[in-house]
This record gives sequence, structure tokens and C-alpha cells, in this order.
Amino acid sequence: MEHTIDRNNKKKAWLRGIVSAILIVGSLWLLQRLLVPKYVDGIVEGAFVAEYYKEEKDFDVIFVGDCEVYENFSPIVLWEEYGINSYIRGSAEQYIWQSYYLLEDTLRYETPEVVIFNIQSLQFDKSQNEAYNRMSLEGMEWSMSKVNAIKASMKENEHFLDYVFPILRYHSRWSELSATDVEYLFKTKKVSHNGYYMRVDVKPAEQVPEGRILSDYSFGENAWKYLDKMTALCKEKGITLILIKAPSLYPYWYDEWEAQVEEYAAENDLRYINFLELQEETGIDYNTDTYDAGLHMNLSGAEKLSVYLGRILAEEEGLPDRRGEAELAAAWEEKIADYEAEKAYQYEYYGINKTVTELK
Repeated sequence: MEHTIDRNNKKKAWLRGIVSAILIVGSLWLLQRLLVPKYVDGIVEGAFVAEYYKEEKDFDVIFVGDCEVYENFSPIVLWEEYGINSYIRGSAEQYIWQSYYLLEDTLRYETPEVVIFNIQSLQFDKSQNEAYNRMSLEGMEWSMSKVNAIKASMKENEHFLDYVFPILRYHSRWSELSATDVEYLFKTKKVSHNGYYMRVDVKPAEQVPEGRILSDYSFGENAWKYLDKMTALCKEKGITLILIKAPSLYPYWYDEWEAQVEEYAAENDLRYINFLELQEETGIDYNTDTYDAGLHMNLSGAEKLSVYLGRILAEEEGLPDRRGEAELAAAWEEKIADYEAEKAYQYEYYGINKTVTELK
């Protein structure tokens, strides 16, 4: 009898222990969900990377890079004009090693025909800012690509476990919490259009600062290493890699940097498009096509660039027009509706008068 009671007591203690552990882990998970930034208003760029995983992954074109891709090109236009199915895996100040591992991560799900990489980030040989690291890395799903991306990105004062358990990093964020953190505790709001970040407002580029003189214009070994890795990975998978430089007037793009990229592209048989040199061909007008004095394109500028790039992809790279695929076209109709709705909302918000024809 005593043995039976002991066994029952041990079983109850064991069950209590399990329940207690579940409650503790569950409470910590809820607390972490509450404290981690949601990126649904204000600084939304931290949400871009995670949105990719909700997509049907059958893209012909994948962009990787920093704000010079996600603010300057519109996948909606590529679809509407050419039937090109594309997605932008961009994030704020995305460093080239992050672009590489995001590409590697993408290839776990699909193999696009073309990868487009914006080369502005070659100027960095190591991570500059933890906040930018987190906006690029926290949204990645766990895999060895994410593990390696974190290791390649961490600054000296960062710790790997802080990425595994973000609560360790955000435990003191109580004073910053808002109603948004509660509203989006379990759900997220879509903030991009296949990775494109829309802005319709206008701020002309009137006083663009000159580039400061550098002591050394050479890109660093680490930057070159990851460009080599990206080139090799694309060749291994039969993917066409295209290098681009968006037409952002600032940060300054030096002639010495341009020469290095041109030489690399020639040596590796890669197409390189510098949109800074194609103002007339693209129709970019820095009085009307930028929202922040030349750093990024607004909607007007992004749509012009997309029309020009789409022609190259369709006519010169031979990408198929997939508008005849019923299921895919139906999915894009929903995306276009969201795009047009936000366009109309932003025109109203910024007090920009547009006719219905112009909105289309």
C-alpha cells in the first residue's frame, strides 16, 4: 500500500513539474512576443524579411539588398507590364553577407531564374549597427543559413543567444510598449508589396552633398569574399546573377567603386546595370521621382525603374510572361488591389491630387 502511495505521489509530482515547466515556458514565450518589436508602423523595414515565408514560392526573380532595392523597384509593375513573378528580399542596410545568406535561405524553397543584387553594400566590410542586424536577421526562419548569417553579422558586443532568445535583448523594452504591441501579439500586418516599400510623397533632390575624400577606395576582403560566394552559388544553381546600382544620389557612389564593380562583372561574365548613368533612358526626374531628396525613389520613380528593368528581364534575359497562368494571375489580382488601395490612401494622406486614370 505504501509503495502504491509513493508511486502515486511521484507521478503527481512529476506531472506538476511538467505543468509548471509548460507554464513557465509559455509565459516566457508570451512575454517575448510582447517585448519584441512588431515593425507594423513607424519603422516597418524590420518586417520585410519575415513576410517572404508567407508567399507561394515560385518566383522567377529574387532581389536581395538594402533600401536601394526595396524602395526603388516595384514587383507589381514587373507583373502588370511583363508578367514577371518577382519578390524583393530586402532589409534596411542589408550587408552583403546577409544578402548572401538570405539568398542561400531562399534556395531552400525555390530556385529563381534571376537574382538581382544591389552593390551599394560593398562599401561595408563589417556590420555597422546592431539595430540593422536585427532588422535583417530576426525575421529569418531558423536554418543553418540564419545561424551563419548571425555569426557573420554580430558586432563584438553582440551575443548569439540574444538572437536565439530575443527576450534577452528586449527585456528592458517595457517603456516603449504601445497598443500596437498588444494588437499584433499573435498576428502580423502586411507592410510591403512583395517586399516593395511604397512612398508617394515628393521631396526634390536640390542640394546633394559631394562625396568626401577617402583614404582608400578599395572594397574590403570580406565584402569581396561574399560577392564571390554569391556569384559561385548562382553559377552552381544555374541562376543568372545581375548586379545593379540604384539611382540613389546619396550615399555617394565613387568612380573608383564603379571601376571595381565593372571589372568584377567583366571578369565573371555578369550583367551590371548602373541606373545612375541611365537617367534619360529610365525617365527619372529627381524633381518629382524621389521622396527624400535623392536617397530613394518614390512610387513614380520606382515604377519607371521597374518598367525599364522589366524590359531587360523579358527581352534580353528571356523571362516568361506568366499572366496566362490562372492561379498565379488570381493571386496577383489580390496583390494589385492592395497596392492600388495603399496608393490611393497615401495620395490622400499626403494631399496629392490624382485622377482615377492617373492612379491606374
